[in-house]
Amino acid sequence: MISLQLTDIKDFMNKLLKSDAFDHFLLQEAVIGSAAVYTIDGRITKEAYTETEREELGLTGYPALPFSMLRGNCFDLIKGKRTPYYFKFVFLLSPENLNRMLAAAHSSYTQKDISGIYLNLKYQNQTLTLTTGISYQIFSMDKDLENEWDRMVPKFLAKHEISFNALLF
Repeated sequence: MISLQLTDIKDFMNKLLKSDAFDHFLLQEAVIGSAAVYTIDGRITKEAYTETEREELGLTGYPALPFSMLRGNCFDLIKGKRTPYYFKFVFLLSPENLNRMLAAAHSSYTQKDISGIYLNLKYQNQTLTLTTGISYQIFSMDKDLENEWDRMVPKFLAKHEISFNALLF
């Protein structure tokens, strides 16, 4: 796990809410605190889509909706003259990207071994932090996959010209 402070909040928020930079992630949860606290549960509601609709939308096998489908809702809750005092986004790798990462890392783990690979984004006290994490279905002392994820995230941020400082703890 690594923790990074995102240094240019305005630029980052534009990239998060007005570009497709994070659209390939699934949004597990968003909490936005302003005049009220809004919670978005990104988990797919089975009753909302038929199996055919899920297939047509490319959602089959997804535990949560792609951020691209919820980005507009998040933007509407955050935009305005008053900056939210708090927000949290929990992003999850899609099953396809999880498989790509397992292959790129030459990992012995399978998709069934992993509950999720996460990016946690939190804004509080005028500070924006991003932390990485992996949740496993099994117990293992092997940290190679975590280390690979922790190497990939700064590369992703650099690719999207998102400035950050590493936090030590």
